[in-house]
Amino acid sequence: MRRLMLTAACSALLAGCGGPAPLPPEATFGPNPTLVAPRQGWLPTVKVAEVVGWEADAAPTPAPGLRVQAFARDLDHPRWLYTLPNGDVLVAESAAPPKPEGQSGGVRGFFQDLFMKKAGAATPSADRLTLLRDADGDGVAEMKTPFLTGLYSPFGMALVGDRLYVANADAVVAVPYQTGQTRISATPQKVADMPAGRNHHWTKSLVAAPDGSRLYVGVGSNSNVAENGLEEEVDRAAVLEIDPATGARRLYASGLRNPVGMAWNAQSGRLWVAVNERDEIGDDLVPDYMTSVQPGGFYGWPWSYYGDTVDERVKPANPQMVARAIKPDYALGAHTASLGLTFYEAEAIPGWRGSAIIGQHGSWNRSRPSGYKVIRVAFQDGRPVGMPQDVLTGFLDEQGRARGRPVGVITDGRGALLVADDVGDVVWRVAPADR
Repeated sequence: MRRLMLTAACSALLAGCGGPAPLPPEATFGPNPTLVAPRQGWLPTVKVAEVVGWEADAAPTPAPGLRVQAFARDLDHPRWLYTLPNGDVLVAESAAPPKPEGQSGGVRGFFQDLFMKKAGAATPSADRLTLLRDADGDGVAEMKTPFLTGLYSPFGMALVGDRLYVANADAVVAVPYQTGQTRISATPQKVADMPAGRNHHWTKSLVAAPDGSRLYVGVGSNSNVAENGLEEEVDRAAVLEIDPATGARRLYASGLRNPVGMAWNAQSGRLWVAVNERDEIGDDLVPDYMTSVQPGGFYGWPWSYYGDTVDERVKPANPQMVARAIKPDYALGAHTASLGLTFYEAEAIPGWRGSAIIGQHGSWNRSRPSGYKVIRVAFQDGRPVGMPQDVLTGFLDEQGRARGRPVGVITDGRGALLVADDVGDVVWRVAPADR
């Protein structure tokens, strides 16, 4: 009987309960996305692209005028990237840390974990940073070597002076760095603790202020919509500000369900963040987004989304917080899992300067897949304009299986775009086709 119940529930999850998507994809992009009525069932829609990987010499499809090549292959779940001043590239090879005993998420969590394994998202974490070096400039890293090991699900990285900061799942740590160094043997020193425990969202993104005086860490929620209790959400669904000299931290902005990619906009001088919004209320809710971050700002989670649209699932209601909620600047599509974010400030790719580049990891809570691509959004005077343009597609094959899934995006030392593909185990390099 237990097996039959599990089989029935599994089938329901696979089939999904949201029905066909009523909106064209572009309706959930831009500054004013369409917000349909929520749809909710006992089981969430789960449609996960099975991972098959890349065939030999296969690659994503670049936009016209661009070419793509493998900068580095045979990595171990590469999630995040950082370019050092000398052009060396660090890649965080990382996956979720183990959940504490007794915090598996029940029956719903069991099935979600099952399908995350199918999606290639439940692998042991390599817990290291690897250094990639392309000394001859041919677009392929001839050096691939372990740079810093023994970490704990590392993600964000930032170099300030001669100190390299790394955001583990449970703490920000620092090590000394010298230009050109290919391995660090020093023991990482803790700078500040980070919210950990259940780690429903485990990644900790990290950027430094332009003057290096502060660090900013993106910390995701410990739930979908606070179903585990607000006591588990202290300093979560937030951007935290850290004084690296003392380790003191404060809440910089809140109500951001899962803030991942963060980058400074050179035109406006403001911090921007890519945010994964909530799940389980339909194919077209809620759009992920990117937004400028106002110090002290509140962006709605868990009580509302896209400003003051109330999420009726969250009890008790909190009208005072809903009234404070700031509407995000730009929607990035429902369930696209928009993780990577960088601003392109180089000159190598014509027409890109000032644009935001977003890595969309791809949906699981949608009956028709969304995301699974890298996109570009043009900016003018520090604000996004127009609809997104595809940069890299083809991460899904004709059968809807995942060859790869893009995550972190960054510019390399020569002005090309690098993309971390965590289930393809590749870092891709995008450059003009004629160079």
